Order: sequence, then C-alpha cells, then structure tokens
Amino acid sequence: MIDRSRLAVLLDRERGSFRARNPRSAAAYEAARGHLFGGVPMTWMNKTAAGFPLYLATAKGARVTDVDGHEYVDLCLGDTGAMAGHSPAATVAAVGRRFGELGGATVMMPTEDAGWVGEELGRRFGLPYWSFSLTATDANRWAIRLARAITGRPKILVNSYCYHGSVDEVLIVVGADGEQVSREGNVGAPVDPTVTSRVVEFNDLAALERELAYGDVAAVLMEPALTNIGIVLPEAGYLEGVRRLTEKYGTLLINDETHTFSAGPGGCTGAWGLSPDIVTIGKAIGGGIPSGGYGLSAEVAAQVEGMSGLDLVDMGGVGGTLAGNALSVAAMRATLEHVLTDDAFARMTELATHFTKGVQDVIDRYSLPWSVTQLGARAEYRFASPAPRTGGESNAANDADLDDYLHVYLANRGVLLTPFHNMALMCPDTTTNDVDLHHEVFAAAVAELAG
Repeated sequence: MIDRSRLAVLLDRERGSFRARNPRSAAAYEAARGHLFGGVPMTWMNKTAAGFPLYLATAKGARVTDVDGHEYVDLCLGDTGAMAGHSPAATVAAVGRRFGELGGATVMMPTEDAGWVGEELGRRFGLPYWSFSLTATDANRWAIRLARAITGRPKILVNSYCYHGSVDEVLIVVGADGEQVSREGNVGAPVDPTVTSRVVEFNDLAALERELAYGDVAAVLMEPALTNIGIVLPEAGYLEGVRRLTEKYGTLLINDETHTFSAGPGGCTGAWGLSPDIVTIGKAIGGGIPSGGYGLSAEVAAQVEGMSGLDLVDMGGVGGTLAGNALSVAAMRATLEHVLTDDAFARMTELATHFTKGVQDVIDRYSLPWSVTQLGARAEYRFASPAPRTGGESNAANDADLDDYLHVYLANRGVLLTPFHNMALMCPDTTTNDVDLHHEVFAAAVAELAG
C-alpha cells in the first residue's frame, strides 16, 4: 500500500534537510572518523536514518539539545537507559555526594546503599537475593553461569529475535525452514551458537516443550515480552505455560526485565505475577549511571551456596572489579527511591496510553496495515497488522526505508525515537504536550506519504 517511488523522493528530501540543519554534527562525525573505529564511540551509534549521528550538547529530563542548537522531545531515552529521564535531580545529588563529598566510587568495599537496593528490588520483583553488575549483558552472562552450575546442563534456550545484550549464547534464531541458525551478522562467535543454545519462537509452547525434552537445557532466558524487534506481547496462558514446562523438565527460568521494566515498578514479573527463578535487569535502574544486577530465588541461592568447588569470590566468572561499586549503587538507590517510583510509573503508563491511542488514530484514518503495541510506559508501531505474535513475524515486518523516513522526518521536526526501531518511551518528565507533538509530526509524515 506504500508508493515506493514517493517514499524514495520523500526520504531523499528529508535526508537533505537533515544534512543542511546539522553542519556541526556532520563536521564532528567527519573529524572523529580518523580516530574512532567506525567514527563513533560505539559502532551501534552508526544506526542513523540520515547518514551521520546527531552530536549531543545537553540533556535534561525529557529534552536533549544537539551541537547545532536544536532541541528535541526525547522519546528514545537511551533505549530505556534513561527511563528515569536525563540527569534526574535525586540521582545527580546522590552521585555528586558519593563521588565528591564522601568520595570513593571504587574502593572494593560494600556500602549500606547496596543492602537497601537489594531489599527494594526484592520487594518489586519478588526474588530475595541480589548481586550487581554494570550492564544487563553481564548480569545475563553470570546468571547463565549459575544456571549451568546448578543443573549441570550445557545449553541455554532463548526466543528467536530476543535481545539480551551481547551474550554469545543468545545470538541464534529460527531460520526460514524452521532450523536453528546463528543470527545474521554475528561477529566472531567463539562457538557456533547452535552448539551452546536452543531457540524457539515466542508464544510457541509446543516448540518449547520439544526443545526442553532433550534434557540438556540449563535455563530458559527470556523477556516476558519481546522488545527489541518491536514489542511482541505474550498470548493468554503463554507465560504460565513456560513456567509449567520449565518446572516439568528441571530447567531454570530467567526473566530479563531490562527493557520490560517499562511494564511497571517490578517489570512484567511484578505486574503480571510471574515467578521466575532468576531476574536480570540493567540500564534504567541507575538513572543513567552504568548499573545492572540479577536476583535469585531463595531456592536458587541455597543451591549455589551449597555447592562445593564454586569460586564465587575470586576467579569464578561471576563478577567484575567495578561491579557493585559505591557510585553505581548510590545511583540505583536514588533512582529507585525517588525517581522511578510507583506513582511515576502510573503517570508514565498513562502517557504511553495517550501515545498509543494517537498513533492508532492515524493508522485508522489512513487505513494503514500497521499496528501499535503498548507495554506499560513504552509503545511501538510496527508495519504489520495484526501485530506480530512471534519474533520471526516481527522481523519480517521490517521496512528499512519506511523506518528511516519516519525517523528522519520526526528528527527534523524535533522528535527522537529509538534509532533501532519505532519505540517511544515515557519518563517522569515527559508531558502530554510532548506526546501531542509526536502525534502532530507523525500524522504529517503519514499524510505526505499517502499523498
């Protein structure tokens, strides 16, 4: 239903406008290419709809300003890393006090803040014992190691097109013929992931039971809802079925709540009454300071502590020197205690509902074969209708040119979405006017496309 020639003309126009609007960002990118691999601090920053990234000048709350002086409503929010908003006051104060007044960001000594954070995460997610990392990727790596130690089994099972950071075992998908294959573009895998992992489509309990029946899966590592391929929600009874099957086959269940934390103060685990053995989380809980962690059920913690021969103190592969450092933990405490509160989530979710309704109104007005899906404080639109029910279906709905057109059109008019997909996230500082600006610009982009 999309006129591809018209889309190409509009996309070329918007990219030209982007280049004209952002000369300082363009110049900074060119200057960095002689010194930075890929021209950027991290290669994923090259994911841009217009050929070069915008360079940051300032950020506060739900707003960012680039080096060319343009202000944006930020609905990207660091792909959930800034769910608390940019530089929330309580977190800034706690970090400043810890690093400046008190000193000692990294002293290899625990702080009293850590116990508070562990107790609060236990309240929210229902698992009593917590350990900290600097990223959710590391939390997942360490959780996988513990699962293998407990079960004595080698393999991890994930969902096709899941997202669990750069963990080697998760870069596996269900192929076109139903076979299990390494995900396209996997860089320098130390071992073919088909050796270390099994993979099934989300919402497919029959496939899950088939793969668990082999008896070699230590843990199912999953998001309660897929997020990084567009939001894919669980069908009725699916998550209960996953828990039932993992218990039947003696497999641990790990819920990665790093992105699904948007569902509420305790993520999907708290909002939907789930009972995983382990929860992993990162990004948002530190209010912008690198933070992550994993929580263990009492049973899992007892099993690990009861096993002889596990080096949990020095070289056992479940920690890092900076993990749980005083600065990171101070940021987590302030963010959880004062910023990402129960009341804040209620307001953020209400705004996301307003966002979802506005996008759906535009889709309906133009009879587009698109869908929009909400997960608490987060919503995404996808170029498929009905909304995809598996990662494979959602991946098949990708449309790179249409993605780029909407992203650069919005950016040229002061609205930022997550560059990897059409995700909009609300933070405590997001306003109704911010959401309405997106609706206005999104509707204009669609109107031009429709002709």
